Amino acid sequence: MKTPNQEFEVSFEFFPPKTAEGIEKLRETRKELAKFDPEFFSVTFGAGGSTRDRTMETVLEIQREGYQAAPHISCISSSKAEIRDLLQAYQAHGIKRLVTLRGDVPSGEVSAGDFRYASELVEFIRAETGDYFHIEVAAYPEFHPEAKTPAADLLNLKRKMDAGANSAITQYFYNADAYFRFVDQCDEIGITIPVVPGVMPIYNITQLARFSSICGAEIPRWLKMRLEEYGDDMASLRALGVDVVSELCEMLLAGGAPSLHFYTLNQSATIATIINNISAAAD
Repeated sequence: MKTPNQEFEVSFEFFPPKTAEGIEKLRETRKELAKFDPEFFSVTFGAGGSTRDRTMETVLEIQREGYQAAPHISCISSSKAEIRDLLQAYQAHGIKRLVTLRGDVPSGEVSAGDFRYASELVEFIRAETGDYFHIEVAAYPEFHPEAKTPAADLLNLKRKMDAGANSAITQYFYNADAYFRFVDQCDEIGITIPVVPGVMPIYNITQLARFSSICGAEIPRWLKMRLEEYGDDMASLRALGVDVVSELCEMLLAGGAPSLHFYTLNQSATIATIINNISAAAD
């Protein structure tokens, strides 16, 4: 059940834990976040399939607990036969939703496998399984770091939709206008699938800066300077992060975002506070 004042849909992303301690921690995190009645929990898939078994184990445990689980599936470094086996395994276990990505080429690897782009993977999944899976794909309001132009990046999302994607989840961002402009541009070129904003809570500035440099997400200058100002004062930094992200989510929902997808980093407390803040503001 949703919390009493929660009138919006949420979903949560986890990464597959490596240790027994991590598995227990994720179980507690899941228990806390399940209180918000998520549409689904997604589980990431390491570069080149490096977490394939742990991803499946985590997904199946989530499903056994009675929740909808959505494994990430990436095509870089994978053969069609490997993807076919993975799809058949998920079908056999009754998994109905996938987060379908191109993925990153592992360091030092030359071959990209049988697929080059996520749109090719979406097309392959549809050819193999018809309409069985609800397919989520990635979208980039501040544009993919490898995109040649913003227009080319938008067309890439349209190719994924045309190949059979049902909805999209964005890379995280801290500028609501970037999301709203992106959605308007999607409308202009005929992208009609829901585009759900991805939300990254702020835990520490070093970690956030590292993630952002890799994925191309912009940390606004004012926010970066405010966060850096706190130095080692993690309590104040996280309090600011909660305020900033709560306000961002309120703006997104007020502007028509279909739901919110949280990148949890396998943590629950900060996200629970943010969701409760949004609910209280809407009351």
